[in-house]
Amino acid sequence: MRITFKLYAGLGDYLPVGSRDNSISTEIEPGASAHTVLQHFNVPRERAHLMLLNGVYLNASERDSRALQEEDVLAVWPPVAGG
Repeated sequence: MRITFKLYAGLGDYLPVGSRDNSISTEIEPGASAHTVLQHFNVPRERAHLMLLNGVYLNASERDSRALQEEDVLAVWPPVAGG
């Protein structure tokens, strides 16, 4: 099943060479969760602070339990620091 996976800020380094605009269209197994996708791309969970699924906030309890669907868009941002 195909989804779009987007990584922003410093997380973009985890995307494979050839990805464009911080995004990649990728195949995942049916039933895969957001954390499964992170693991596939070797993104440490602690670096994934904000996650949106189709533009809607994905809370911590859903990141392992909610199965992604065909054509979903998963976007991830790291924690923000600054002042």
